[in-house]
Amino acid sequence: MKLEIIDWSILVIFFIILLSIGFFASKKAGSSVNEFFLSGRNMPWWLLGISMVATTFSADTPNLVTDIVRTNGVSGNWVWWAFLLTGMLTVFVYAKLWRRSEVLTDLEFYEMRYGGKGAAFLRGFRAIYLGVFFNVMIMATVCLAGIKIGSVMLGLTPVQTLLIASSVTVVYSSLGGLKGVIMTDFFQFTLAMVATFWAAIVIVNLPEIGGLNALISHPDIVPKLDLIPDVSDKELFLVVFLLPIAVQWWSVWYPGAEPGGGGYVAQRMLSAKDENHAVWATLLFNFMHYAVRPWPWILIALASLIVFPNLSDLQTAFPDIDKGIIGHDLAYPAMMTMLPPGLLGLLLASLAAAFMSTIASHLNWGSSYVVNDFYKRFFNPEASDKKLIFLGRITTIVLMLLSCLLALLLSNALQAFSILLQIGAGTGLLFILRWFWYRINIYSEISAMIISFLVALYLQIIHPMIGFEIISPENQLIIGVSITTFSWVVVTFMTQPEDEETLRSFYKKIQPGGFGWKKVVDQAAKDGVNIIGKKEAWDVPNGIICMILGSMFIYSILFSIGYFIYAKYMFAFLLLFVSVISLFFLQKAWRKLKMN
Repeated sequence: MKLEIIDWSILVIFFIILLSIGFFASKKAGSSVNEFFLSGRNMPWWLLGISMVATTFSADTPNLVTDIVRTNGVSGNWVWWAFLLTGMLTVFVYAKLWRRSEVLTDLEFYEMRYGGKGAAFLRGFRAIYLGVFFNVMIMATVCLAGIKIGSVMLGLTPVQTLLIASSVTVVYSSLGGLKGVIMTDFFQFTLAMVATFWAAIVIVNLPEIGGLNALISHPDIVPKLDLIPDVSDKELFLVVFLLPIAVQWWSVWYPGAEPGGGGYVAQRMLSAKDENHAVWATLLFNFMHYAVRPWPWILIALASLIVFPNLSDLQTAFPDIDKGIIGHDLAYPAMMTMLPPGLLGLLLASLAAAFMSTIASHLNWGSSYVVNDFYKRFFNPEASDKKLIFLGRITTIVLMLLSCLLALLLSNALQAFSILLQIGAGTGLLFILRWFWYRINIYSEISAMIISFLVALYLQIIHPMIGFEIISPENQLIIGVSITTFSWVVVTFMTQPEDEETLRSFYKKIQPGGFGWKKVVDQAAKDGVNIIGKKEAWDVPNGIICMILGSMFIYSILFSIGYFIYAKYMFAFLLLFVSVISLFFLQKAWRKLKMN
């Protein structure tokens, strides 16, 4: 595919703007560790919300959605749509708790909630486990998408693609710190959404497609349009809807959708001006992520089934591409090759933006773990800010290199998505309850982490290796959740809670409230120790009501848009009415939540 001068010009201008933002933010970012990793804890909600959604809009996201739609239809997206419930729980229950903790990274939570050497071990171990192992896996999937885009749209080799894209990302993210990342995220997300919506309109109206009406009435497309899978197809209904909505959202730890919040989402909440800004930021993120963004990708994925109905058609159209990376996710960049000059350059810039925003956030987040929770905590507690920032920049480069190397070994984004889901299976409930149940201790955390990993290792690698029949992904998830959850609950009751001093200190700082802390509060009162702040009603039940109403609001908007696209106007207006009613009651319930 040949790019015109206008396309190259757009790409060059895009890279210049990114580097300029990085240099602009570098002076302040280098002034302190707090500035480098949390941008001075003074960021507004709208900028943080856009930054969160820009991070989740990575170069592999359209590829992943395309893979899902081509494989399981539109309803297949419930494997990630279900995580909205997790996100809304974070908005109305956990966002303010994270901001109240005032930690630099979410891993500091361990030594706030638990005591002794076990807490220190867990903090250090997860700094490497999440900051390096998990983080590199996530970034590798993004790099894989970059490789496929570069191969199809630019004819670049995998190494050439990674060298160009990763070098620019490393420069501006290592120079500008979190503030540079957030500022570039805003620019990149705006560009990406304009280009994506525009591209979807152009592709749907290509002669091969014939417009929106022709697309949604095409005999090969109609079976793919269901928003909820047909109950008569029991296996599909279980796998793509019932399991995610009933089990997956609360039981699985997945980066960006952590039960109870965490990772780069927690990092953004911790950098907010106050609790209100933290809550509004996560609400904006969930609205944009689930209600606004998916449909252009879905339409392009559906159109690809007409142009490239089979994998063999993709191989025929792009004979020079390595057969090892030919998959349904390749259909998205393949469709992009059909765009006209100008828009093609803009779309390429938007995909580069998606790649870089995600990689930059993960680089900054991962390096914060390595520097603050591993190096500073265990090797050099007295290290100067200058030294820590320097180490953060070196870590950024190393993480990028490891991600690029792993990307060369992967074949598709859905493969990595499934692996990450399985590794986190069964840990989610613990992350939800540890804020509100004093009984959870360091052994609960360690057992959940180890057992979930061992179960995933067995199911994903050892079980098929020794010759047993491969277990389906949905059964693997159920097995992983059941074994891990049962195990850490048993361990919790077999071991002692944390010491009174640790529990009282945590309660006094966070003020979680609720019956799960009643024993601790009552004992403190008997000992004449006051750990209760301003006397107010426990607001978690109201937060859960807000979570339900917020989820109804966003799901209604998401599906109303879908039915408008399908020209099913009665359902569209009905869901629009439901969204308005949900929003009305959400506002009433939200006013009752206490915020600082």
